[in-house]
Amino acid sequence: MNEKERLKKALHHEKTDRPPCICPGGMMNMITTDLMDKSGITWPEAHLNAEMMADLAQANYENGCFENVGVPFCMTIEAESMGAKVTLGDRVHEPHVTEYALHSVKEWEKIRPMDMNYGRVKVVLDAIRILKSRNLDVPIIGNITGPVSTASSVMEPVIFYKELRKKREDAHKYMELVADEIIRFARAQIDAGADIIAISDPSGTGEILGPKLFEEYAVHYINRIIDHLQAEKMGVIVHICGQMRNVYAQVEMIHSDVLSFDSCVAMSDAKKHLKKHVLMGNVSTWTLEFGNPEKVEQLAVKCWRDGSGIISPACGLGTKSPLTNIQAIRLGIRKATEEKVEV
Repeated sequence: MNEKERLKKALHHEKTDRPPCICPGGMMNMITTDLMDKSGITWPEAHLNAEMMADLAQANYENGCFENVGVPFCMTIEAESMGAKVTLGDRVHEPHVTEYALHSVKEWEKIRPMDMNYGRVKVVLDAIRILKSRNLDVPIIGNITGPVSTASSVMEPVIFYKELRKKREDAHKYMELVADEIIRFARAQIDAGADIIAISDPSGTGEILGPKLFEEYAVHYINRIIDHLQAEKMGVIVHICGQMRNVYAQVEMIHSDVLSFDSCVAMSDAKKHLKKHVLMGNVSTWTLEFGNPEKVEQLAVKCWRDGSGIISPACGLGTKSPLTNIQAIRLGIRKATEEKVEV
């Protein structure tokens, strides 16, 4: 069973020889300085060059890290294309927003439509096309930033969160426009060759929004995006940060095939509350950066035992995580499979 077949089956609750070990990209970035040194390709140059982006994503797979390739390596593409200003960071730090485009949800009509033929949007789509042309037997994961996280990157987040309550009509108009631009980008990634779309919405948590607003904004607009994607996609992964204990009922409403959680969520607890989704995660990224391979192997197997159908880091990797620690996720799962560990 190759990596693509394994993940496709896992996405749809079908039996596999072992769980896939993946790291989607986007917010859940899989690139480290060790990998840059190995491949000779570095940030920030790889954010601007489609060939370099594709090669760096492929280097992750070729060096025994994860069983997929995924682009981009940050969560600023959408916000930048819609008008926010972004710094590309350096070889250690990912791109981040430095200046917001809007000052209120009432300015929603000022959002600049995303141009699929320009800038870093085009780089991402070209990188996917390049990866597709190489006929790899591994899944290509395209990444989009979730609607709440994108909306709070285009405008100042403190104001944004206040206006979700105080200016609901305009807030929904703003969110609809943001979601529809994200849909265009996601659909373009699928057309370019992405097998799976991963949606990461770290700013749209139940802890920040509370259950009511989490359902009204995060769940509603994530579902709007998912429901508008092409039927031929292999599947959709949604990653939500933060604790889930107060929003399990709302999370269950999300239309994705897979739900991914941070390490603060006990996978065994999530398994009790969430019945229809495949669960993904959630090997501690702290341990991946500061622990040792043996501990990483143990955590990966524990995630499997606790109910994770797809093994992955809990969030984006620290860029200084040692390559041996990242490789230990797959190694631990393979060892457990060979030893026929009961799960």
